[in-house]
Amino acid sequence: MEYTPLSGCAASSRSRASRGQGNDASAAGRPLRGVRWTGARQFHRPWRAPRVRVMKTHRGFTLIELLVAIAVMALIAILSWRGLDGMVRAQEQTRARAEAHLVLQTTLAQWDADLDALQPLLHTTPIDWDGQVLRMTRRASLWPDPGALVVAWTRRNVDGTDLWLRWQSPPLRTLAQWQQAWQTASQWARNPGDAERRGEVALLPLAQWRLLFYRDGAWTNPQSSSGQDKASTASDPGAALPEGIRLEITLPPGAGVAGPLARDWVNPVVRDRQP
Repeated sequence: MEYTPLSGCAASSRSRASRGQGNDASAAGRPLRGVRWTGARQFHRPWRAPRVRVMKTHRGFTLIELLVAIAVMALIAILSWRGLDGMVRAQEQTRARAEAHLVLQTTLAQWDADLDALQPLLHTTPIDWDGQVLRMTRRASLWPDPGALVVAWTRRNVDGTDLWLRWQSPPLRTLAQWQQAWQTASQWARNPGDAERRGEVALLPLAQWRLLFYRDGAWTNPQSSSGQDKASTASDPGAALPEGIRLEITLPPGAGVAGPLARDWVNPVVRDRQP
């Protein structure tokens, strides 16, 4: 009796046969499907094409960004320039103010020196104020020259600017020389010529000035009748000197130091007599 194999059994047999053939092919060294063969008896991943890396390009500045940067730099430059300009202006103002203070101190020191050196001489006037010029007779500062000097202070307009001026005569040794210098000082204050200007020194800008003499316990106008010292005589010219002199000046603006200023001087003779 013959048996016919079922179709399922036959299919299983064929499948096992094909797997056996595949194993035999692998054992023989042949590559399988979908596997790259490198020549060595090794198996690798399937071959793929290499990837191409795209280089990233750097993006530049746009026109608007450049304009904004230029505007910012220009603003910084302007601010820096204004800061430097302010520093320079402040330095110039400080220097001008320091120079003005120095000139004022030097002028007032000369004023005190002239008053301290007043020299009453026989048949002379030690000090006189006529409202425009102050004339003084003082001793010479050069030693051992025994001569006297006539010094004058006034305020006069020079080239459109009111200045405080000082004039000094050469050393005097005779009464005639003193009289000539006394008249020259008065002429110099009002209508000076080239000869009178030779002894002139411009001190500082001056808006106005005023003098007061201290006599009999009160400040009086030197030109008033009550301020005149009637005790002065030819035998005692020192009696014509006041006990004190007050100087009141007004400095114009823009000269470093501005505004009113007062300075008092005390007669050394009276000061020495105080207890």
